[in-house]
Amino acid sequence: MKRIGVTGHRSIPQEARAHVLDGLRAAFRGLEGSLEAFSSLAVGADQLFADIALARGAELTVVIPSGDYESSFADAGELARYRALKDRAAREVRLDYPHSTDEAYYAAGAYIADHCDRLLAVWDGRPARGLGGTGDIVTYARSLGRPVTVIWREGVERG
Repeated sequence: MKRIGVTGHRSIPQEARAHVLDGLRAAFRGLEGSLEAFSSLAVGADQLFADIALARGAELTVVIPSGDYESSFADAGELARYRALKDRAAREVRLDYPHSTDEAYYAAGAYIADHCDRLLAVWDGRPARGLGGTGDIVTYARSLGRPVTVIWREGVERG
């Protein structure tokens, strides 16, 4: 089984969105056999990746950083989308953090990097804005020797 993980920004500017979607789809092209996709299902890159992975027939493994993770979603629509994707998952991994802290997010990203064969990073190339951000997980995955595919539209900056 091939295992693909994701890390990425929650906020993807509109001018980068089509490029990100194309890059995520391209990452699944040509992959034969069974696939397992790892995501924490955060808004943005994680959910886009999960949609594409499920459409491709991958088994989704959801890595839930904390006991109160659902409280990190800003509104009812975001929470409903998270729950709908989570309901389609083949597996759930719940980390032991009671609260959604930077440490919990880092642990979830590290878990994904530890368990995938390849990491897709929807990343603008800038340092993480807090512990556990995309830049930190890319650095961690690379320290493991994990192949990392960066997907971002050149010249576009996050808000």
